[in-house]
Amino acid sequence: MSMEFVTPADYVFGYLYTGPILLANFWLGRVGTLLTTVMAVSLTILNLVVPGGEIITTAIVADRAIASIALIVTGILSDRLRRSQEAIALTRAKLESQAELVRLREDFASTLTHDLKTPLLGAIETLKALQQEKFGVILPAQQPLLTTIIRSHKTSLQLLETLLDIYRNDTEGLHLDLMPVDLTSLAEEAATTLTELAANRRVHISFNYGDVGWRQSLWVQGDPLQLHRVLQNLLVNAINHSRRGDHVEVALETQASYQVVKILDTGAGIQPEQFPHLFARFYQGHSERQAKGSGLGLYLSRQIIAAHNGIIWAENRVPYGAMFAFKLPILPFPPSLTA
Repeated sequence: MSMEFVTPADYVFGYLYTGPILLANFWLGRVGTLLTTVMAVSLTILNLVVPGGEIITTAIVADRAIASIALIVTGILSDRLRRSQEAIALTRAKLESQAELVRLREDFASTLTHDLKTPLLGAIETLKALQQEKFGVILPAQQPLLTTIIRSHKTSLQLLETLLDIYRNDTEGLHLDLMPVDLTSLAEEAATTLTELAANRRVHISFNYGDVGWRQSLWVQGDPLQLHRVLQNLLVNAINHSRRGDHVEVALETQASYQVVKILDTGAGIQPEQFPHLFARFYQGHSERQAKGSGLGLYLSRQIIAAHNGIIWAENRVPYGAMFAFKLPILPFPPSLTA
């Protein structure tokens, strides 16, 4: 400050005030920056008349004006920079908080589902022992009740395992044990495991082997366990949304680069507004078709098909019903041709 007033007016030291402005912005915040900037500009202009006795030219006034403008710009930009840094820090804190919340939620879901599996398994085994009369005679009228309870417990166990797998896939990624897989055999096996469910719903499952009209193998490179889950999920979905006495068709066909599996039902179909959300986690629509289920099976199926570099989709059928389908890349050299 003293140098400003002991030197001639044509020597401008106002630019040195940028340091105090930046320090004020760092330590004192917005109000401190404003006051420091006003003081710096005032001192720079004041040197035109203090100590006085000098001839003030247009060039000297212009230099002082430019220095003042530079100080004002410095104050404004430093304040904006500070606010930007605060906004970035706040956004980072929010993102970290959200990430921590997601992690805690996933850890909670994983722990909960894992801890619930043990009592469910124990209950199922106990009920089976009762059904086998290991603890005493069971009346014939009680057998169907035990069967229903066991089936309900198994459904709950399957839901827990699906939930656990979904969270594990989201956090760790889906790990595949790849090998040559025949989708035809896999679809037939999946249908066999659902014979009881289809019988209870009075739904008939049939197979359509495409234009050739006879059974043929559809070879892909995949994880048989995970693909079996997809087929089972889609078949359960079709069975649950078919009317009693209707049938579910499994269509198997080969395209140019893909093996295609289609599950066709004769249910109520899908509402147009539901298509973008069908494969979302926990999604349950409000139509008659989506009245059942947890909203997890289709999401898990999408995870598995995507991990196999495949495509899964759904369509409405004409005049009624729906089709859920997926396609996977053809295995170039299937075992039947290389043996």
